[in-house]
Amino acid sequence: MNRRECLRALQASGLVASLRPAGAVGQSLKIGLTPVILADQAAFLSRWGRYLSGHVGGEVSFVSRESYQVILDMLFSGQIDAAWICGYPFVRFESDLSILAVPLYLGQPSYQAYLIGSKRGNPRIKGWADLHHKVLAYSDPLSNSGWLVAQAQLAKVGLNSKDLRRTFFAHGHRNVAEAVASGLAQAGSIDGYVWETMRQQGMKAVTQTEVVWKSEGYGFPPLVTKRGSTHPGQVLLQKALKNMSKDNAGAELLRDLNLTGFTEGSSTMFDSIRRQALAVPGSGVVA
Repeated sequence: MNRRECLRALQASGLVASLRPAGAVGQSLKIGLTPVILADQAAFLSRWGRYLSGHVGGEVSFVSRESYQVILDMLFSGQIDAAWICGYPFVRFESDLSILAVPLYLGQPSYQAYLIGSKRGNPRIKGWADLHHKVLAYSDPLSNSGWLVAQAQLAKVGLNSKDLRRTFFAHGHRNVAEAVASGLAQAGSIDGYVWETMRQQGMKAVTQTEVVWKSEGYGFPPLVTKRGSTHPGQVLLQKALKNMSKDNAGAELLRDLNLTGFTEGSSTMFDSIRRQALAVPGSGVVA
């Protein structure tokens, strides 16, 4: 009996329905995100999708795009049902978004932004003030650690983008590290969680770069839905994410992501990002 015949037999016997979790909806869910850190991204997202599908009772899949703006456009237009974004776009578009879950890193729903420099730099970057006439790599225009933090810190030392030789967006924190390691940039504004996870995985770019500054704590990039969304699978998806640490398969996925779990989260977790955005001209966040 092939797979299709087996499924038909199970459906006829009613076993397929009985194997679904209580409250399962049988509808698909699409989650949008920017590229994850893992080298085997496609294989990992496929595994994670299968895991979540088993707990939601409908197909859960991931859609990867290069920028937060594209992911948000897809969410607002209904092409995806949830999105893993950054805290900065959350506070910028908060009136249109609801928090589904917030990841826990080292047991906390927070992370730090890093400024990194090349170990081969001559002279080596020691802080934001050293970026005068230097090349700085950002991650994404809607990234807190990969853009917003840099604007605030440059202003504190009396610099702006015109004082730097050049800035560019690498479209991904991993790409920021690789740009600095390869010499395309002399410094990079990067997500500390990403840099530490790359270090844990022994990625070459991290061995060639060094952390020269760390920020205060910020709310960890949340999973969000469009405010007012009524997709019946969202409650089960939230429950599945929160319970990942409680079974072996979920715990293994979390280890691959270098996370310890998920929590419901709240808007107040992003107050430090909100305050920072209000102080940066052109951030798009208003009081």
